[in-house]
Amino acid sequence: MASRKRSLVDNGQQDGVVLAGKQMKAGDKRHVAALVLARGGSKGIPLKNIKMLAGTPLIGWVLRAAVDSEMFDSVWVSTDHDDIEKVAKSWGAKVHRRSPEVSRDSSTSLETIQEFMRLNPEVDVMCNIQATSPCLHPFHVKEALEMITLQGFDSVFSVVRRHQFRWEEVKKGSAEFTKPLNLAPSKRPRRQDWDGELYENGSFYFTTRDLVNEGLLQGGKVAYYEMHPEYSVDIDVDIDWPVAEQRVLRYGYFGRNTPEVVRLMFCNVSGCLTDGRIFLAVSGEEMVSINTRDTTGIHMLQREEVEVVLLTSSEDLVVQSLADKLAKRTGCQVMQVGEEPLNDLKPMLAQRKLLWKDVAYMGNNKPDVSCLSLAGLSAVPGDAPVVAINAAKYTCHSVGGMGALREFAEHILLQKEKAKSQMKQDRIDSTF
Repeated sequence: MASRKRSLVDNGQQDGVVLAGKQMKAGDKRHVAALVLARGGSKGIPLKNIKMLAGTPLIGWVLRAAVDSEMFDSVWVSTDHDDIEKVAKSWGAKVHRRSPEVSRDSSTSLETIQEFMRLNPEVDVMCNIQATSPCLHPFHVKEALEMITLQGFDSVFSVVRRHQFRWEEVKKGSAEFTKPLNLAPSKRPRRQDWDGELYENGSFYFTTRDLVNEGLLQGGKVAYYEMHPEYSVDIDVDIDWPVAEQRVLRYGYFGRNTPEVVRLMFCNVSGCLTDGRIFLAVSGEEMVSINTRDTTGIHMLQREEVEVVLLTSSEDLVVQSLADKLAKRTGCQVMQVGEEPLNDLKPMLAQRKLLWKDVAYMGNNKPDVSCLSLAGLSAVPGDAPVVAINAAKYTCHSVGGMGALREFAEHILLQKEKAKSQMKQDRIDSTF
């Protein structure tokens, strides 16, 4: 894990001053809750909070990080929309149905948080996590919360360091000249000679009940937690979406069981390599098709020493015939599975001495749910039913039979590249 620099400040103090916060006494226990505000009436991007980003609902990224951090006594989503409620619950969150009074366009985050705290009196410390910050990781909230529980701060919020020169705004038609706000033009510093400035990145805000009652999210002994720029992603308008998606694929958190290297991949042929259509010849013969992009995806994995096993059902003879032909072309093993594929695959993992976290799984229906949930990396085509989508860690843009396997293969190999880069960074950090 790359090293992260954290700085602490107090109201009226200079940046970098470390406060001697009072530590909690042994046995002290405060209820710490995570709260994600997700109103259904987003104007910039309709239902933005549950729109799919890099194969996961936007809100799912931060809920996954919050739940996996194991630092919260409860994780909540505050919403006024039925669909957002369903998604929130599928990602392990409780739901606070906000009142109409705090669901208006003019409603503030503070008003919504105050309502939540009033209706949940057991909560002592609250972390408002922004749904639009999909590169949040468990270690971010863990380290920030420890600044409250172990160092005695009252509020902690996330920031990012930026090297941007600011100038005073001049209104159109004014005769005034602009002035520099944070630099001397005659002594314009090089980037490497300037520490830059700290900006709120909006990822999270920890605060106490007392401060919320006073109408504050930041107050008392205040500290900031600095996040590296690669984790500071915010989404406000449509144009942000493709940029955020590429950032999340590289720097997002995909779950605690994400494997460093996938050694084995299972793929359900029906619905993943096929599109559900059956072609009937004049002779009465039934045929199905396969996309060459998907066979390319298989070869991509095999070149990286990932074994690919194709799963079929004994009840689907047409797909079985297709899988057998595909196996001859690609060298894949074909395996028949029953109504619960998990039972048939366990012996294979035991034989290869692999854990489910070392495995990738691609399925498309309810029988695949157990394997999708257990696998270190899992995916479904874009047209899979909701029950399968909710169990998978990645939902492809492509539908079944139209390149979904190729897309998942690229995702698997990207995670492998990320793991290598992180290991390299860890070695660099260890030398300092």
